[in-house]
Amino acid sequence: MIRIEHLRKQYPNVTPLEDVSAEIRDGDVISVIGSSGTGKSTLLRCINRLEKPTSGRIWLDDLEITDPRCNINRVRQRMGMVFQSFNLFGHKTAIENIMLAPMDLQGKSKQEAYETGMRLLRTVGLAEKALNYPDELSGGQKQRIAIARTLAMDPDVILLDEPTSALDPTMVGEVQAVIRELAQTGKTMLIVTHEMNFARAISNRVFYMDAGVIYEDGTPEQVFDHPKRENTRRFIRRLKVLELNIESRDYDFLGMTSQIESYCSRNQISPKLAGRIRLVFEETTRLLVPVLEMPRVQAVCEYSEASDSAEWAFHYAGPRADLTNAKDELALAVLKGITESIAYTRQDGEELPNSLNLKIRQG
Repeated sequence: MIRIEHLRKQYPNVTPLEDVSAEIRDGDVISVIGSSGTGKSTLLRCINRLEKPTSGRIWLDDLEITDPRCNINRVRQRMGMVFQSFNLFGHKTAIENIMLAPMDLQGKSKQEAYETGMRLLRTVGLAEKALNYPDELSGGQKQRIAIARTLAMDPDVILLDEPTSALDPTMVGEVQAVIRELAQTGKTMLIVTHEMNFARAISNRVFYMDAGVIYEDGTPEQVFDHPKRENTRRFIRRLKVLELNIESRDYDFLGMTSQIESYCSRNQISPKLAGRIRLVFEETTRLLVPVLEMPRVQAVCEYSEASDSAEWAFHYAGPRADLTNAKDELALAVLKGITESIAYTRQDGEELPNSLNLKIRQG
């Protein structure tokens, strides 16, 4: 239904979309996820032409909507948009908000627009609020009215830009329930969301956006459970990463431990886990550096906000060096006491072929 080719959007000081290409099939329900500033909302605003792309092309069926000759108002009648800030007319009642576009743009009679509006209000569970004004409604109710207003135009495509981000947590569920039901109707939908469980439950596809591109595209199971790419894995697990590089025996040990302390403080890691993160680094480097002829070590700590867990990976050059059998029994005993597992692997042909992975004990 929608084809995007090499879409780019550039502002004077930032380029939220670098090079986006995608095909969206009729009936797809796609959740668009990613960190803030990765171009998710800009993508939706370019698709419905609220933003003019800097370059690239977009088709809706066989109509190129980036063609300057395209009647964009006609296109928008086929493409509904739900904003995070509701955008209801404050001086009109709920039912009047819903009736307005079908009457003005589709030429429907007042009676026909009213009947459609009331049917949609019943669909979103708000028929009793038909004569209320927006300032008399909760945030969740306003968003459900906004969804009903979009549905009144019977669009082929529905774009939802973080529809629950402006809501109190107690209201999120009521809006998500409406969107879940909407997803069962066969409408083509793109939903920008930060709610990972919601994205998993509602979608048949997930776009993970990073650095202005669709970095990974797959089913919810593929993206959430078996991501193919490293940045996707880190985002899904909400990983905070610290990388330290040792290039000689006289590396700045105190400077690196200071970086570890700052990393733990910045990510609000508990003192107990922070102490173990620091101790694993200290004892592992004590084992590792003396046995390497030319110390060249990349140490990567990953802390998962989702599970409040951490692990270290040490990648190093040189011949096979399995430290799980190190002669320094005291250092090894300390490591075994504060880790759940210690695993050594070697991949010949890699620049740093040796790897030591230590999963830190939580309890």
